[in-house]
Amino acid sequence: MPIKLIVGLGNPGPEYEDTRHNAGFWLVERYARSVGASLKSERGFFGLVTKTPSVWLLLPQTFMNRSGQSVGALARFYKIAPEEILVAHDELDLLPGSVKLKQGGGHAGHNGLKDITAALSTPNFWRIRIGIGHPRALNLRQEVVDFVLHSPRREEQGPIDEAIDRSLAVLPDLLAGNIEKATMRLHTKD
Repeated sequence: MPIKLIVGLGNPGPEYEDTRHNAGFWLVERYARSVGASLKSERGFFGLVTKTPSVWLLLPQTFMNRSGQSVGALARFYKIAPEEILVAHDELDLLPGSVKLKQGGGHAGHNGLKDITAALSTPNFWRIRIGIGHPRALNLRQEVVDFVLHSPRREEQGPIDEAIDRSLAVLPDLLAGNIEKATMRLHTKD
C-alpha cells in the first residue's frame, strides 16, 4: 500500500528548531525542499501542510505531545488510512546514524507517537525511526527530557544527517508502495 501522508514530528518555534526532538521535522523539511514544495500553515489541520504530486506532507504545530490532533484531523479529512501514513521521528533507542523503518508497535515513551496512536485508534502506521541516541549510551549525564530538547553535538549531527539522507533515498519506493524494497535498502549499510 503506498504512503499518502508523511508526518514529521517535532516542536514548533525557533527555540526548538535545532533540537534532537525535531529530527522528524528535519526529514520532512528536506524532502519538501527537494521536491520544490512549500509548507503552509493550515489552522484546520493544526500544522504546516503541503500536497506534492504524490504525497501530503505535515508538520504538526501542536507541540509533540499533541501531534495526534494534527495527524488525526488531516487523515480524517482526506480519508487516509493509518497504513498509508509514515511518521518520521527521533528515536532514543538507536544511535545517531541509525535509522529503521517499521509498522506499528508501541510508543516506547515517545509522546508524539502515543498521541498519534490515540488519535488514529491504532498503532498501525509506519514509522521512520531516526536514531539520536540515549544520553546514557552516549555517556552523557543528562535527563532524557533535557537531552531531546538540546541540539546534537557536532559528532552526532553528521550521522543524524546521513540517516536522514538514507531515509530520503528510499522515499520514492515507499511512495510507490514498495515497502519491502525500501526496508531492505534502508536497513542495509553499504
